[in-house]
Amino acid sequence: MSKEKDLLQQHYDASAENYHLQYERNLLSDVNRAYPANYFRLQLLLNSFLRNNVKRVIEVGVGEGTPLVTLTKGGIDVAGFDISESMVSKCKYNFKKNNLDESKIMWGDIQDPITYASLLKDGQFDALLAMGVTPHVRNDEFVLKNMRDMVRPGGRVFIEFRNKLFSLFTFNKYTYEFIMDDLLRGVSPKIKKIVEMDLKKRLEMDKPPARLIGESAHLIDESVNDNVPGYDAILSKFHNPFEVLDLFKICGFVDTQLLWYHFHPAMPYLNEQNKELFRDEALKLEHDTTGWRGLFLCSAFVVEAVKPK
Repeated sequence: MSKEKDLLQQHYDASAENYHLQYERNLLSDVNRAYPANYFRLQLLLNSFLRNNVKRVIEVGVGEGTPLVTLTKGGIDVAGFDISESMVSKCKYNFKKNNLDESKIMWGDIQDPITYASLLKDGQFDALLAMGVTPHVRNDEFVLKNMRDMVRPGGRVFIEFRNKLFSLFTFNKYTYEFIMDDLLRGVSPKIKKIVEMDLKKRLEMDKPPARLIGESAHLIDESVNDNVPGYDAILSKFHNPFEVLDLFKICGFVDTQLLWYHFHPAMPYLNEQNKELFRDEALKLEHDTTGWRGLFLCSAFVVEAVKPK
């Protein structure tokens, strides 16, 4: 196993015990815990499944199993795999607790189709979920094609990405990196130096602090374990939604659309000034109907796309 994959497994193994909290409705207004964005993500997925009469679903990166267990309550047949042994164990436990077939959950790596091939013995699925997976893979096109191969013609995929354009709203080091590395790519070094000096005076360059040890983007109780790598110590890429749409086209998908969630009503570093108000306004923004504000106000998005018949 590569060092990169080992760090990834360590990180998610440490998250397994409390991962379910990010789906708890009664924690939505609890400002002492991290924002439970995945609650709204699950709503988006469930609504689409019901509209499209999805009956069989496979999940890449099952976590501790809350999404799949929730889907079974709607009569959907589910299966899935995860690269974290601890997540697999926790998911199996949740399946057993809910009288579900725990044999449909297994260890697997989306970057190695051999590891999850047995889940396809009954044929391709109506839909595929992959939440929190794409930030951690090197070859996006290879992984998307692996995901495409698991759904039937006419089937759908729901794949989550971290939104790089959100950096334009954060006014911190991510803004600096996006402007210098992406927007000004190929621009004269002399111009970039002028821009660099100006940005460093205007932006909160010390924010957000790097999560190198123990801290996770997924532990809603913000637990810290000094013995595990933090979220910024593992591969955790952002994606430009415009480039992602092109990537899905290259990989043979059609009818692609962006589903926005995890809205921010102000720059994240201002949250400490009034946590209650910040949380209330964030909750109001979820399911915003404008269709474009999510490009800048959301830190994450899901791509829904169809495999052609």
